[in-house]
Amino acid sequence: MEFWNLFFNSNNNNKKNSKKLSTKKVLLIKNLNNNNKTLNIYLSINNEINVYELEKLCDAVGWVKRPLKKVRIALNNSFLTISIFYYINNKKKLIGFARATSDNSFNATIWDVVIHPNFQGKGLGKILMKQTIKQLRQYDISTITLFADPQVIKFYRHLGFLIDPDGVKGMFWYPA
Repeated sequence: MEFWNLFFNSNNNNKKNSKKLSTKKVLLIKNLNNNNKTLNIYLSINNEINVYELEKLCDAVGWVKRPLKKVRIALNNSFLTISIFYYINNKKKLIGFARATSDNSFNATIWDVVIHPNFQGKGLGKILMKQTIKQLRQYDISTITLFADPQVIKFYRHLGFLIDPDGVKGMFWYPA
């Protein structure tokens, strides 16, 4: 629970002094060694996302293909988008992504958290989630939820997320 105390500190001085990340790229990791290549890894918040690159990234982790038109609508209606990338031959290469929807007041849900398999296990997913939570907390959003497949529950638990201790409160409706 110490992790959450960092985000739920109600001290107004911290809110006034906290700085939001720029919408420009921020150098996240300098000289990351990945498959005998040295790369600079960047993070960007609310930057324009290339839907083709995003779906290529999602495809790399085995997600079901989604209609690009719907992906674009989802991105346009997201409260927050965060991307992690590097440059090769002056071309941006997307390797991580997360987005959140919100009521802009109390609640947010994190969606589409993905790190390219070649970059998993390097702490990028943890950084991506911490930055997502940090940004949501700067808007004073106090309830942050997500949906997790069974194989990644442990990852989210290490970040302070809990499986609903009172039993499942969420319900789903699907068209028949």
